[in-house]
Amino acid sequence: MERHCEKGASCPPASPEKTKTSLFTRYLVSVIPFLVVGGLIYGGVYLKPVVKAVNVPPAVIERGDYLYGIAQLGSERLIAVGSRGKIWTSMGPTASWARLASPIKTTLQDVDSWDALNAVAVGDNGEIIVTRDGGSTWSKAAPPRSKVANKLLRVRTAGQGVAWAVGEAGAVLKSEDYGQTWTRARAEEDVAWNGVWIQGSRIWIVGEFGSVSFSADNGRTWTKQNTPIQGSLMAVAFKDAVSGVAVGVDGAILTTADGGLTWIKRELRAKDHFYDVIWDADRWAAVGDKGLLAMSDANGEAWQVVGGKDSDRRWHTKILRFGSGYALTGASFLVVDRTFK
Repeated sequence: MERHCEKGASCPPASPEKTKTSLFTRYLVSVIPFLVVGGLIYGGVYLKPVVKAVNVPPAVIERGDYLYGIAQLGSERLIAVGSRGKIWTSMGPTASWARLASPIKTTLQDVDSWDALNAVAVGDNGEIIVTRDGGSTWSKAAPPRSKVANKLLRVRTAGQGVAWAVGEAGAVLKSEDYGQTWTRARAEEDVAWNGVWIQGSRIWIVGEFGSVSFSADNGRTWTKQNTPIQGSLMAVAFKDAVSGVAVGVDGAILTTADGGLTWIKRELRAKDHFYDVIWDADRWAAVGDKGLLAMSDANGEAWQVVGGKDSDRRWHTKILRFGSGYALTGASFLVVDRTFK
């Protein structure tokens, strides 16, 4: 360090301590870059990162899961099926859900049950699985398959182990042993059947192009029933042998009071798709796109509709009466009250 002295004055010599400090500082500054580089090389060669694994259980209903079908298992439990072959169970609409083991990874479209122990689910690629122990274990059935398409869209159960399933390529399948074996009840055809209803020995199926077909003899013979629409019908339900409702795309709701000989289109403000309909003791209820929920009087003539806003991203493919309300499944699981204004 240069020292400045007044003109003509002699400068005193630097103290030894200051001189040593100055030399050490220069040395330290000169070696710091080498120390930093050496430390980085040592860390890269000899120090390895340690990863501590923590098991985080997946959410029961994960982001992107769709619950397409729901049914009541006995008097107290619910069972739902959906994305990637997943199966869920709950003790009620407001209770938490638990996952059940599934033998498949293919999306399941619908489920129905006979009692607290026996249930059947159907889905993509013609998959049918059944349980005999309330959902604890499931086994795969081997139904007839088409070379064209095999997605099964709806299943209904009836007494004495009877079940009907419908789907693409005209699939209409019947089982009489709690879903273990299946036979074709109709030949393959170029139509997708989306819904089925069983009323004793009377069977209705609904599908594309406004199609309705009816059997009065448990599926041995079939009769086409004419409807006033050309769009797809997605579901059908009857409250007795003659009074029924069918719902479908573009807000379609059809009613019949003569077993389907004639179908009447009900005009609603809703123009979005309906996917399911049920008879609920004293009224009809239907659900669909954009949060649609419609209810009517016992005759299916006067309908009230909520939902249907473009901002509503919810859609529901199944509605089930449970307790004092309705359980809805689809893009979301929703519990709603039976009454609204």
